[in-house]
Amino acid sequence: MNAIRFSMDLMRGEACRFYFLNVQKASSFISDDMMVVSSSATIYKTIINAAKKSIDNIISAINTDYPCENFECYSIVDYDNFIDAINQIIIREHIDLIIMGTKGATGLTKTLFGSNTVRVIQRCTAPVLVIPDNCKYTNLNKIVFTTNNLPLLSHNELEPLKEFIDNYNAKLKILHVADEHHLAQNQTTNKVFFETHFVNAMHDFVDSNSQDIFHAIQDYLKNNDIKLLAMMSKKHSFIERLFTEHLVETLAFQIDIPFLVMHSHSL
Repeated sequence: MNAIRFSMDLMRGEACRFYFLNVQKASSFISDDMMVVSSSATIYKTIINAAKKSIDNIISAINTDYPCENFECYSIVDYDNFIDAINQIIIREHIDLIIMGTKGATGLTKTLFGSNTVRVIQRCTAPVLVIPDNCKYTNLNKIVFTTNNLPLLSHNELEPLKEFIDNYNAKLKILHVADEHHLAQNQTTNKVFFETHFVNAMHDFVDSNSQDIFHAIQDYLKNNDIKLLAMMSKKHSFIERLFTEHLVETLAFQIDIPFLVMHSHSL
């Protein structure tokens, strides 16, 4: 619900079509529910109807709380593989952005986000905006794009970032993260790319060893009052390493600002 409220506030004043997707699976239908299914009803219909009613209640509350906004809200309940269901909706409805909430790491977990969030970031085809638990909407006037300069960048891949900058009149900072895997040649090429396509961007550099790199980025976000963190999900990118190496340090990498992930158009 926090992510939903954030989405509504994010799009205030804009014409926007929201699709609320709930994906169900058979294992979610517990035995207590089965006891109330009448002989004429199917388990499938019972699950779908309950989920749709829940979404319709949310949409009703949105229409009440945002009466003057040009929002169209639709409920979709699917009985499918989680990622397949999302990607099908992306194609069918020409989705521009996925927005989802996450509670982040808890207890002894060594992951930054929950498993569903990671799967969406890695396998869904639209850009993803992750809203941490309790993150409230604020003016997105300072955006940082973090890169380790291993993959080269293209203008089309960063179009969602440009839209955020234009829509919210934001200042963009490019944080070049360097460790022992860093490629100086790519850094130069990417810096030229940003100077060409994002002419007002400021460039900062973090040079640290692998063990401290997560802390360095987190400190940068706090010290510069950053409102949105953006990264590219691409082979050899920083985010790939963040989600696959499971370093103990990732547990300490907690962010409380929106996290925009864009996807590569190539392998």
